[in-house]
Amino acid sequence: MACLIVVGLAQPSVLAQRKSKKKPEPRTAAEPAPDLVKLREEVIRLTNETKAGYAKLLVIFEAQVTKAEEQLGVYKKLHDEGLVARVQVEDKERAVADARAQVAATKKQMNDADSQIASMLAETEVEKTIAKNLRLARQSLVRTTAFIRYTGTSGWNLGEAWKVQRFFSDTFKKELPVAVFGQGPIHERWRLDHRNSMDISLHPDSAEGQALLGFLQKNGIPYLAFRAAIPGTSTGPHIHIGRPSHRY
Repeated sequence: MACLIVVGLAQPSVLAQRKSKKKPEPRTAAEPAPDLVKLREEVIRLTNETKAGYAKLLVIFEAQVTKAEEQLGVYKKLHDEGLVARVQVEDKERAVADARAQVAATKKQMNDADSQIASMLAETEVEKTIAKNLRLARQSLVRTTAFIRYTGTSGWNLGEAWKVQRFFSDTFKKELPVAVFGQGPIHERWRLDHRNSMDISLHPDSAEGQALLGFLQKNGIPYLAFRAAIPGTSTGPHIHIGRPSHRY
């Protein structure tokens, strides 16, 4: 009996201690983990550094174009005067074409960097907005002044991108303006799963954007559509097809 009395007296204090301990607030599904936030910030920093490097190269390549064009002009005059062979002029023409190709490729790399940064920043803002309002997280279609998020009703695989591309080409008689397709080198390095996503350079409120969003919803394909440029980048509105990128 004594043992029973001791146990009986001890139990209330133990229960009180258990009740006094508060359970940690669970993280909502939409709220990004701290390590993912830091990872995105680091990727954005490195991507900006890479873009700055491309900008320096662009200055050099544009100077090379100017020099190559000047040399071509000189050789054309010399050819007209019969002082150089036609093959030498053709060599200078190829040099101009090569220099211009380097400029175009560098500008594309800079635009790709902008698109990657915009995608990450936009997805972060979506997660923050939805995390503040759990009601939004339960909806399959969320509309705000800045973005539209559709969670989709069926599975999505980037291998089905041809369906979206065919719809767009059949409807508008031109190629779908894809900015980023699938996993890029920087996503692979920093373990961001972008394998089943692609970014489209279309304003969601344009006629083409509205048609694309209608097609995606009709086929249950998830997307994130942004109406405004993302602060800190030079890119504009775009449509992200697929689910948001997550760390793997």
